[in-house]
Amino acid sequence: MDAISFGTDGWRATLDEFTDRRVRIVAQAVASHLRETGREGETVGVGYDARETSEGFAEELARVLCANGFDVLMPERDRPTPQLAWAIKERELAGGCMITASHNPPEYNGVKFVTDDGSPALQDVTDSIVSHLAEPDALPEDEWGDVERVDMVGPHFEQCKRRVADVADADPDSEFLDGLHVVYDAIHGSGRDVTDRLLEEAGATVDRLRCERDPTFGGAHPEPSEDNLQGLVDAVEARDADIGIANDGDADRIAVATPDGFLDENLFFAAVYDYLLESSSGSAVRTVSTTFLVDRVADAYGETVHETPVGFKYVADAMRDHDPLMAGEESGGFAVRGHLRQKDGVFMALLAAAAASERSLEDRVDALLAEHGEIHQGKVSVDCPDDRKEGVLGDLEDHIPESVAGEPVADVVTVDGFKLLLEDGSWTLMRPSGTEPKLRVYAEAGSEARVEELLDAGRDLVEPLV
Repeated sequence: MDAISFGTDGWRATLDEFTDRRVRIVAQAVASHLRETGREGETVGVGYDARETSEGFAEELARVLCANGFDVLMPERDRPTPQLAWAIKERELAGGCMITASHNPPEYNGVKFVTDDGSPALQDVTDSIVSHLAEPDALPEDEWGDVERVDMVGPHFEQCKRRVADVADADPDSEFLDGLHVVYDAIHGSGRDVTDRLLEEAGATVDRLRCERDPTFGGAHPEPSEDNLQGLVDAVEARDADIGIANDGDADRIAVATPDGFLDENLFFAAVYDYLLESSSGSAVRTVSTTFLVDRVADAYGETVHETPVGFKYVADAMRDHDPLMAGEESGGFAVRGHLRQKDGVFMALLAAAAASERSLEDRVDALLAEHGEIHQGKVSVDCPDDRKEGVLGDLEDHIPESVAGEPVADVVTVDGFKLLLEDGSWTLMRPSGTEPKLRVYAEAGSEARVEELLDAGRDLVEPLV
């Protein structure tokens, strides 16, 4: 049981640690947590991604929940995490579990707990689950619940089209993306025959890349990063497409390519938020590692921005408190008011396509940069054992410099790690990874060269402390 720990987005581990027995232990803990919170005898959702082992783990988890008296709803095949989340919210389930390791390589798997409103579980919930870790303890067989396979695609599609059509001032049953040419890359994950099909139903012409199930993800990580999406970038150019869209392994994140190349997720966030503000009002929520360009867009419309630690559970919590128009993080997870307080790469694909159908995303970004100034961001990692992270941060507090790369430090933000705000508007952030034995160093500035200087300076600060 000591091997089971919930980080920023559930428990993930390699398959030598992520075993049937430990999944059953987690399932028992979830059942005990739900009973303790008054949800005994209710229905729970269980979903899974496209990995070789995921369906089997999901079935094991469902058996333990059933043996504890819960009915379980499962999809008919691997499906995106946000479709499970929407099913939980729409059907008013007690909560749910998603078997997925998201963007991690195929030798990993994991489990996320989703709360009854479709949101990621906060620390108090995962702490409660961990406190109940125990071997399965079944009720008498005549008290067991049942497992039912249900459609989680159709209801989610209806919601996505309804919400995006409202933004685009269109009929949700119409082909409001008619004339738009999209290239979609599923990276062999659970977005295949989901995101692409939703875009087609809305009228887009869709070319598909890596849309066959492959539990090895073609030998790559199912990570929608620039390095992993060169094929998408090339296809957008070669096929004269308007936009390229990719999802990660469980399709809760999105990445975008335009005819100009890969679109940085920070710029995508700012462009879509600006698009939403054309017809609605509302603040933004962003993580501490996400671009200040969002703040500049908000300020131009008289709106505010709320900053959170890294991890979408914190974003979702801030959404509950502030009801923002849009929320997100620099790694490609986004949410919009009126949908889920959960990142949804399928929904965001439709919203991005709607924005691009009215005005190309590259034009939108160019206009923002012309108005607010150039902005660039980068990130590097420093190896750090998990048991040293707290000590390094404690030492770092005593080593905050007066200047970084020649620029005075104007302020220090401690929302998550240490974010050094410099007098010229640039910044560098040092924080512990919640999923790997690493420290992350981020930087943002007006040029790529300056970003590299800040990353080097941040790395030089933390490496000696590890």
